[in-house]
Parts: sequence; C-alpha cells; structure tokens
Amino acid sequence: MEKYFSYEVIKTCPHTGARAGILHTPHGDIETPIFMPVGTQATVKGLRPEDLHQLGAKIILSNTYHLHLRPGEEIVKKAGGLHKFMNWNKPILTDSGGFQVFSLADLRKVSDEGVEFKSHLNGERIFMTPEKAIQIENALGADIIMAFDWCTDAKENGGASYADAEEARRKTKIWLERCVKTHNNPKQMLFPIVQGNIYKDLRAKCVEDCLPYAKCGIAIGGLSVGEEKSIMYDILDFLNPLLPNNQPRYLMGVGSPDCLVEGYARGIDMMDCVLPTRIARNGTAFTRKGKIAVKNAAYKEDFTPIEEDCDCYACKNFTKAYIRHLINADEMLGAELLSIHNLHFLLKLAKDCRNAILNDNFKEFHDEFIANYKIKNKF
Repeated sequence: MEKYFSYEVIKTCPHTGARAGILHTPHGDIETPIFMPVGTQATVKGLRPEDLHQLGAKIILSNTYHLHLRPGEEIVKKAGGLHKFMNWNKPILTDSGGFQVFSLADLRKVSDEGVEFKSHLNGERIFMTPEKAIQIENALGADIIMAFDWCTDAKENGGASYADAEEARRKTKIWLERCVKTHNNPKQMLFPIVQGNIYKDLRAKCVEDCLPYAKCGIAIGGLSVGEEKSIMYDILDFLNPLLPNNQPRYLMGVGSPDCLVEGYARGIDMMDCVLPTRIARNGTAFTRKGKIAVKNAAYKEDFTPIEEDCDCYACKNFTKAYIRHLINADEMLGAELLSIHNLHFLLKLAKDCRNAILNDNFKEFHDEFIANYKIKNKF
C-alpha cells in the first residue's frame, strides 16, 4: 500500500505546530493543509464536479453508511467505483459510517461484534461489523478509507463518562485490528481513528493503539460533538507531539473558519465538514469578520457582493440583494451561489494558511485572522 501513498512535510511553522506538506495518492497530489468538501451521497449538494474543479478542491468526501443504504456499494462497484460513478478524477475519502451510527442513538445496539441499528430511511435492521464496513469501503474504491470506530458524546452534553469513553476506546482498538485484517486493496490507504473523548490519558492510549496500523495517515475523531472549542484545542495541543510527524493528521468533521486556522496551528493537515453547504442552504455566508445571514431583511437593498474583495463566481457576478431574493423565493440558485462562496472561502483560507507557513508568517496570519473573526465558542 505504501508504494501508492507517501507524505512529505515541506515546512513547519517554528512558532506553532502548523505544517505545509504534500500527500501523494493514486489520483493525484494533495497540498496540505487542506479543507475537504463533503459529498455525503457521492455529490457535494448543489454543485457539479466542474464547479469543484474551478473552486480548486483537491479531494472530496463521501459517506459509507449513506452509500450502503442507497444505491448500494455493489452498484457503485459495477459503475467502476466512486471516481467513475460521480465523475471525479481526483482523490476521494470515505468515512466508515461510524459517526452516522453514533448519531442514531435511539436506533442502535452496540456489542464487541459490531453495531445493530435501524436504517433511518425505512427502519430496516442492519448489523454493521468492522469487516462489513471495510468491505463496503473496498467496493466503493475511495483513495483514503477510515476504520470503523466508536464515537462518544461530549461529557458536558450529559454524554460519555470516563468508563463509557474507555469502553469506546477498547472497542475502537479491537475493531481497528479487524479492519486491518479485512482491508485488501493496496490502492486504498486505511486511516485509524484516535478516540478518547476529552480524557487525555485515553487519547494517549488510543494513539498507542493506532500507531502500529497508521501507515500513511491518522485521524482524530470525537471532537466538535458539543464541547467548547477551547476543550477541542486543548486536546489537539496534547495530541500534537504524540502523533507521527511523517504522516498527515486528519481532524474529522470540523470546518468553521476559526477552527480551520486554529486546527492548522496545532499540526492538523486535513479537515472536512458539511457546514459550508449546510449553512448556504439556510442563507448564511462566511466572511473574514464572521458569518452573515444574507436572507435577513438588512440585505434587501444591499447591492454589494457577499465580500468585497472575494473573487469567487458568486461575488464577482451577484449582489447580496439578489442572493437574498433567491433564498427567500426558495430558488435553488441561491443555495448554489452561497455554497460556491462558502467553499471558495474555506479552500482559499486553507491555501492562504499554507502560503503563510511557506513564507514564515503563519503566526502573524493566524493572529490577525482570529482577531478579526467573530467567534462562537461552542459548536
């Protein structure tokens, strides 16, 4: 597997843990740090592959759980795999579905063998084992695949106790071992996932569990699930020196602009989130000073772009007043334009962070961005 994948760190910020690197994959190179748009159902909602190419996306995500339910991995395999099925010739990453199963709290039973749950589509009972998850991911054919893990809720949400988090770590370890035994495609790189909730000793133990199986990448799961952002940053600070330097680190499911900059500052190389397209459908846009709700009445007669010096297609051609009209009239183009802007914003932000690392001014870039961005402290 290693001959198809490699990672090189080109430069590290001496004042933070920020790294600029290149991940080599069978479907192309990925310059890091990177933001990865999410195409849960083998499509980034509202956008064509051509749009994503124009935005500069280097890798996108799809979801094993959802694609297993429909159209089914065998259909995708018969089509020639995800790349051909969705007409995307760059790298793809598939989540194992572990987080989706975690979110079905009222519909599941967990054992060492796997998870029994009900489909959110039709109530059909499904038993997902680590072996089954990897078999599905092998059939889908993404470049990077994730181990089947067990995620726990944030403690401050009334979620996992220490004992719950330790049990989840234990299951994640034995499931990872079974994932590795099942995985058989050398053109797919399997990332183990570090769990452990907010408990640092469990996080450290889980890193030890993962390291023997981390060949060219390791993921951090179970964050941005309801905890304060400061807690997430503290966990990332703790994990940074424990993770391998010669492999990309992937922080799963995190994608607000402030979290990107703070995550990269703590040695994270890859992040993904549905946030940019989800808030676009609700009429909200990212700007360097924070989010704005374009659908609000304040923008009814605002004939300026979403952000004055943004060069995305939406900002170069349309005004807030027009996009507000589209959103409030329930026209699809409104969500499409905001999705283009939001993804452009995050992809450019990642690129700007990379350039700042290479130019030895990441600390200054970080400090200025965070000072100007209006931050919500909780997810």
